[in-house]
Amino acid sequence: MARRAVRRPLRDRSIESELKFQVAGPVDHSKLRAMLRKRGAHLEGRYREENYRFNGPGKSTRTTTLRLRVLDGGPRGVLTAKGPAKFEGRVKIREETEIGVSDAHAAMDLLMQLGFQVAWSYPKHRTMWNLDGVAITLDVLEFGWFVELEGPVAILPEMARSLGLDPDGALRESYSVLARKHLAASKKKASKAAAHVEPAIA
Repeated sequence: MARRAVRRPLRDRSIESELKFQVAGPVDHSKLRAMLRKRGAHLEGRYREENYRFNGPGKSTRTTTLRLRVLDGGPRGVLTAKGPAKFEGRVKIREETEIGVSDAHAAMDLLMQLGFQVAWSYPKHRTMWNLDGVAITLDVLEFGWFVELEGPVAILPEMARSLGLDPDGALRESYSVLARKHLAASKKKASKAAAHVEPAIA
């Protein structure tokens, strides 16, 4: 006789609260590193990650962002699902479920077998610090230099100001969305350049 399936409680999801800023370049990152060292921040690590953004199947990713990060070329990775964003001032708040995977490439193969497809990907170089309970990351992507602060909503704006960052200038878009726009702009630019190439004369 078949047993009735036992309904298990869903895993508690965490709440991610963040401020993200774009800065001019490496000089700004150097200044921030100096400030963080002076204030006794803890350097937690540096790594390169390849980010894969998935779509589908069906409506499964209409309101949920599914992303797989492959760390330092693998095999380790992180699989993250994030819900829709809301804002408190300029602080972005999202529900997040995140798990570490020991074999990121096997995880990707599994997702594709389930009907998910890689919509786009982008690399990121990240340096992680922690200061007074706030995670501060200095990120370098193909389309710019960024700083991200993650921690309790109430203290993020003041922490940003103390580092010379104006909370009113925080970005609303995720790296994933910025990467998609960058890829689209790059394709458009390449297409225009190809259209203006003079045909070779025999």
